[in-house]
Amino acid sequence: MSAPTPNSAELPILEACLDLIRWYVPLLQRLPRQHKFGLGDRLVSTLYDLMEALVAARYARAKLPILEPLGARINLLQLQTRLLHDFHLIDLPRYEHASRLIAAIGRQHSGWLSQQRQAL
Repeated sequence: MSAPTPNSAELPILEACLDLIRWYVPLLQRLPRQHKFGLGDRLVSTLYDLMEALVAARYARAKLPILEPLGARINLLQLQTRLLHDFHLIDLPRYEHASRLIAAIGRQHSGWLSQQRQAL
């Protein structure tokens, strides 16, 4: 069975988040034990929490209360990724790739947030 194709109705930010999870989770599963169950688990939780919040915002009538705190979660992902690199758990090309993916999510989040604020 082939992988499902993205639904054209899906939000680009949700697709970007899913891409980040698909890329990150296998990498985090290979971390050394002392980091896998600390930083690795926290990163996975942050990723899944972000995805859940994006889905909730997509269907919520009042999106701002869900979207506003996500900036902090996206920043947390950036910092956790930086720690992976600082601890030499990912190399520079992987760090740069993850940073680009997270930055893209951050830009989309900012745009969605701005759009919701203007709609008020």
